[in-house]
Amino acid sequence: MAVDDASNNTGEMDRPFLGSEFPEEQYQEIRRLLVEKRDFDLGWYKDRCIKRRIAIRVRARGLNDARDYAELLGSDEAELDELLTTLTIHVSQFFRNPTAFGVIENELPALSRRCGSRGMRIWSVGCSSGEEPYSVAILLSELGIKAGRLIASDISEAVLDKAAAGRYEAQRLVNIPEEMRQKYFTREGRWYIVENRLRSGVQFARHDILSDPYPQVDLILCRNVLIYFSRQEQERILGQFAQSLPPGGLLVLGKAETMLGPVREFFRAINHAERVYARGKE
Repeated sequence: MAVDDASNNTGEMDRPFLGSEFPEEQYQEIRRLLVEKRDFDLGWYKDRCIKRRIAIRVRARGLNDARDYAELLGSDEAELDELLTTLTIHVSQFFRNPTAFGVIENELPALSRRCGSRGMRIWSVGCSSGEEPYSVAILLSELGIKAGRLIASDISEAVLDKAAAGRYEAQRLVNIPEEMRQKYFTREGRWYIVENRLRSGVQFARHDILSDPYPQVDLILCRNVLIYFSRQEQERILGQFAQSLPPGGLLVLGKAETMLGPVREFFRAINHAERVYARGKE
């Protein structure tokens, strides 16, 4: 019997740590550390999604216990930054979901005309490593439209630094034709570097969508961000987007996201399949 028990314990230790196994005490301790040391509040983020992402870092550090990882975070500043990046980053590409960008391309000329001389104000929410805002900048250049302001925000300083550097490997550019790569990128070994003109036109800034003020803009791209929040917080964020956009302003969501709650009456679908919406009148 003792041999069987030892065998069971060994199997338990060898099994990879899963997010569903997070004890509440350690989860709350990690939340506290993120607020205290990085001013990042998990708040209303869905626990299931967050725990899965924390578990990625637990396994990456060769640990098999949430208590050990919480203790590590208390003394390892670099690991705190790694965790924050893992919690906030999503895999991206230039012109991800090309059909959505096709709809945006069709709408941009009319939106630009409505904005007039002040120029169009654009906000890429949860921009991660920068592919989305740079894609918008390329699209504007191809259309001959000058934006008044192109803001790209994320909660993670680490990914914002990467975005501002504008260095990408070839797999991130699979949706960009070769002649466009030559026009907007410089090749350095395995890296493609976004040209200075595009980079200087994007304003990268840290922004917490749950607590920071929202800018007044004409186009918001918030794709694959809302999925990490509870329904209550999604409705709240969408309501704030409605306040940020003028009549006729555009909101683009991710394919897995949609309008929720009372805020739906403030928007009409331009293209429901691609989750592109226009702000209606008050």
